[in-house]
Order: sequence, then C-alpha cells, then structure tokens
Amino acid sequence: MGSGVVGAATGEGFLKAGHDVTFVDINEVRVRELRDRGWDARTGIDLADEPESLIFLTLPTPNDGHRYDLSAFTAGTAAVGRAIANASAKHIVVVRSTVPPGTTEGLVKDTLEEASGKVANEGFGLASNPEFLRAASAAEDFANPWMTIIASRDPQNVERLRALLSPFGGELRTFTNPAEAEFIKAAHNIYNATKISFWNEMWLVAQKIGLDLDPIAATVARSAEGSINPEYGIRGGAPYGGVCLPKDTQGFLGFAGTVGVDMPLLSAVVEVNDRLAAIVDHEIEKVAHADASELRGQSGAAPVTERESA
Repeated sequence: MGSGVVGAATGEGFLKAGHDVTFVDINEVRVRELRDRGWDARTGIDLADEPESLIFLTLPTPNDGHRYDLSAFTAGTAAVGRAIANASAKHIVVVRSTVPPGTTEGLVKDTLEEASGKVANEGFGLASNPEFLRAASAAEDFANPWMTIIASRDPQNVERLRALLSPFGGELRTFTNPAEAEFIKAAHNIYNATKISFWNEMWLVAQKIGLDLDPIAATVARSAEGSINPEYGIRGGAPYGGVCLPKDTQGFLGFAGTVGVDMPLLSAVVEVNDRLAAIVDHEIEKVAHADASELRGQSGAAPVTERESA
C-alpha cells in the first residue's frame, strides 16, 4: 500500500522470491509505470475475494517542520480498513513506513478498527516491520538486508513475518511492542545524521587549521571504541566521566573558539552530559536519603527532618 521507492523495492523483492504481489497507489501515473514493468498495480485496494495476505503500509510520512506529516499515511490506512471490512480472510497489516513510536498501536490500530469494524489481532493482524532501505540502492538493500526488525503483540504475526523475511538473510530481531521497532527506525536514522554532522563540524575545524580531515576521520573510525565496539556507550542514563572525555570535550570546545569555529554539536554533547550527570546525582542523593531514613527507622531513632539534617 503505497508504491514509491520503498513500496516498489519491497514488492519487487517479494516478487523475485516467488510471492504474489499487488501494488496499490493513488497516483495513476505511478500505477501505469508499474504496469509497464508487468506488475499487478492498482489505484485501489479490494480484499473481498483475496486469500489471507500481508498488507504492507509503505506510505509517505514526510516531515512538516518538527513533526511527521501523517495525512497521506492516515488516508491510506483508512482505505485498508475499509477493505478489511469486506474481507472474509484474516489479513495482517504491517507498518513499514517510518512513523513516530506508538503509531502502530495508536493511529493505525484505531483507524483500522474504526474503518473495518473489526478488532486488531482478532479480525485482522497488526505488526511493525520498519524498512532500512537507501534510496539509491533500495532493491538491493531489500534483497540483502543487514538487519530485519519484526514486532507484534501476537506471536503468530511475528512467526508469519519471520517465515516470509528470514530467507532474505541478515540479522533478524523480534519484539513484542511495535513502539520498540518504530523507535529503532527513528534512532537508526538520527544516529546516522548525528555522525555525519559530527564529522562535518570537525571538518570545519580541520579546514580552519589547514589539515586534511579524510585520513584523520578514517583513523578515528578504527581507533575510537565508539566506532568499533557496538556495545560502547549505548546504555542510557549513564553520563560519561573519568578524565579523558570531560577534558577533551571541554578543551576542544575552547580550542575551536580560539580559531573562530563555533561547534554547536559538541556544545550540545557537553550540555546533555551535564544534564544527565545532574539527574543521576539527584537520584543517587534521593536513594541515599531514603536508605538513611530506613536505617534510622530500624534503629528506633526518631526520624530526622530535612531541616535538622542540614
């Protein structure tokens, strides 16, 4: 459902794997293009006589400022819901578009249930399977995935998708909460964007002082534990500490200032870490006060007020 870059690559991959595929898109020009390739393409979805199927939502979700524009996505989902209302078979709706965490079990579930009159995971299945396709190599990326994510509350949906997708290879991970899969996709793209911005910011400093960044970045990519160890730095709620990281983040900020380069990303790194450190210190202090109060209570001593302890 939705036959742009992602929808076309997804459908083509399933076709080549021997599955029956129908492409649906409201754009008549796009539908004609797909038909010219010899594919079954339509401008509407009809499930009245269809056998049990998987319906992949590959609808556009562009940003509108600092939010996702889900208008086309919602309209497409509603069309699927109306088709499910007339379906005799139980179909599984799979959210493949990039959406905010909570969309599958929020907007999608509510829209499908309202339009179909059926209940999710009873009258129809519901799952999340975010895509990790690059526009320039979407078909190849689908055929040879490095990571596949499947999430659904219903284990039968997970197993159906596992059977469909595992033959393509790559690492496959499953989750019971679709919001986890949606969060993974967003964090995946944001992490990539942040890495690009990091090296662009470093490039500005290198340019200013007359250094070629390429061999420097290539070396750091092999020397920094954050690049070579997948487990490094991924545990949330733990600010960095020690000697080197605080020293070099703060010190390099000052150095960049002396050569006239503003580093907003590095500044944000320091600010976020300071904020997390303050939160952690506050939580530790709360636990320490609670433990002390509990010990005083066990000893039979009178509780000490905050004013008295100060």
